[in-house]
Amino acid sequence: MPRPRKRRKVCNLPENSLFGPLNAHRPTGEKIIMTIDEFETIRLIDLEAMTQEECAERMNVARTTVQRSYNEARRKIAAFLVRGNMLKIEGGDYKLCDGSEQLHGCGRCFRHRAGQKLI
Repeated sequence: MPRPRKRRKVCNLPENSLFGPLNAHRPTGEKIIMTIDEFETIRLIDLEAMTQEECAERMNVARTTVQRSYNEARRKIAAFLVRGNMLKIEGGDYKLCDGSEQLHGCGRCFRHRAGQKLI
């Protein structure tokens, strides 16, 4: 029996979840679905400039899981850009951080910044 999947910790949901070409009347091809945890991996590694090890610690998963998720997310972004497909960010196996992370060093958690609504 396979091991149950470990839910990835996510502290930032995307503000926009649907992307597509602006110069096409109708996008061709199928819609590409990127999961919330893949989005979080891209955000942490590429935008926040974390290493895979730091990202894995933040998301509470193994580094190999982050590496797999990161590679899959980049493949989807490349297909979106090159083929002109629509990209939708949704789903995945994740849990939102609950605020206790600030006690454990997650001071950059977007959910807990002053003046920002909780999602």
